[in-house]
Amino acid sequence: MSETPRFVVSEALAGSRLDRVVAVLGDMSRATSRDLVSRGLVTVDGLPAAASQRLEAGAVVAFPPPPPPERLTAAPVPFTVIWEDEAVIVVDKPPGVVVHPGAGHHDDTLVNGLVHRFPDLAKLGSEHRWGLVHRLDRDTSGLLLVGRTPQVHRALQQALQRREVQRTYLALAHGSVEAATGTVEAPIGRDPRHPTRMAVTSRGRAARTHYRRLAVWGGATLLEVTLDTGRTHQIRVHLASIGAPLVGDPVYGRRTLPAAEPGRVWLHGWRLRFPHPVGDRTVEVEAPLPADLADSLGRLGPPVGGEVPATG
Repeated sequence: MSETPRFVVSEALAGSRLDRVVAVLGDMSRATSRDLVSRGLVTVDGLPAAASQRLEAGAVVAFPPPPPPERLTAAPVPFTVIWEDEAVIVVDKPPGVVVHPGAGHHDDTLVNGLVHRFPDLAKLGSEHRWGLVHRLDRDTSGLLLVGRTPQVHRALQQALQRREVQRTYLALAHGSVEAATGTVEAPIGRDPRHPTRMAVTSRGRAARTHYRRLAVWGGATLLEVTLDTGRTHQIRVHLASIGAPLVGDPVYGRRTLPAAEPGRVWLHGWRLRFPHPVGDRTVEVEAPLPADLADSLGRLGPPVGGEVPATG
C-alpha cells in the first residue's frame, strides 16, 4: 500500500483553514476537501483535525488523493471557437457558464461542451483539466486556452507560469481612475471576516495587476487590464482596493450605475497572446465584446475622454 501523501504548509497558506489548505494542496474543490476531513482522512502533524482549524507555517498535512470524478458527460453547452489547430483551441466563453464540473454543475459546464465538440479532450481527464489551461469566473466572458494533448497542456501551463501567456481584459470600473496607467501589486487571500470572499491580505499569495485607462464617462472608466498572476477574483479585488470596483459586481462593488449595469460583473477576457507549443511562433487572438457589455457602453453614450476600442 502506498504511503499517504504529506505536504508542508507554506507561509502563503499560514492562517488558512484546514479545508482550504487541503483544497489548494490537493487541487480539489472545497467540498471535496471538507468531505475528506469529515471522514477522518486528513491529519495535521499526525493528528486528526477539524475543517475549521487554522494552520501554522511548517505544519505537516497528510491526506489521500481525492476519489476520481464520475464519468464526464458530453453536452451541447454553447461557446464560440475563436482559433484552433491540431494542438491548441482558443474558445470564447459566454457569461453565465461555469468552467469546470462541481457541486450543482455536472453537465452544463464549459468542459461538458468542450468534450461534446472535441471528443478527444475526454481522454485528458481531470488530471489535465480536460485541456483547459486557466479559468474564468462564471459571470466573466471571454477567452480561454485549451491544450489538445497532455504534452501541449503541460507546455501551455508552464508558459503561463513563466508569464509568457498574456491575458488582457476589458473592465468597466466605477468612478474616475486618475492615473493613465498603473500597477496594483498586493497579496490576495481568503477574507478572514467573510470566508466566501477574497481580499488584499498579508497572508495572501503574491498578485500583480496592470491597468491602462481607455475611456472615461462621468461615473465610470473603461480599463484595459493585464495579469501577471491568476488569483481568484484578482481583477475585482485589486481594482476595488484602489477605489475602482467593477460595475455590476455585487460582492466587491455594491455601488450602482443604472445606465451601465449589464446584470453581471462588467469584465471580459478580450485578448490572449501565447507562444505556440508546437513550432516557433506567437499566436494572438481577440474576442469581440459580448452584446450585454456593448449595450451597457452604448447606454453611457460617447465618452468624455479617450475612446472605446474596436472589438470586432
